[in-house]
Amino acid sequence: MKDKREKLHNVMTLAWQFVRKNGYSMSEALKIAWLNIKVKMAMTLRIVKFYFQKVDGSIREAYGTLKSDLVPALVGGDNRRKNDTVQTYFDTEKQEWRCFKKANLLRIA
Repeated sequence: MKDKREKLHNVMTLAWQFVRKNGYSMSEALKIAWLNIKVKMAMTLRIVKFYFQKVDGSIREAYGTLKSDLVPALVGGDNRRKNDTVQTYFDTEKQEWRCFKKANLLRIA
């Protein structure tokens, strides 16, 4: 029960963030929030093909993962400030860490 409640909390928190910061309607924000939760969960299990809109307006097709045995080991510590508006992922085509704005996620293939 806790896992389900925690997931719903994350969806609602993300949706309200989209409403406040991006001016989305609640319906639109909930759809994108659920999509973000789904892509993050899928990336922890496998390589995922997804699409997002870049800041310049173009559409990017990405193949990314967060699965621990597919990403390289991190060297040193990560002292950077965390940004809750972006999703980081390991791009399996470029073999580099990348990120996209959560509000710009379009779909999962």
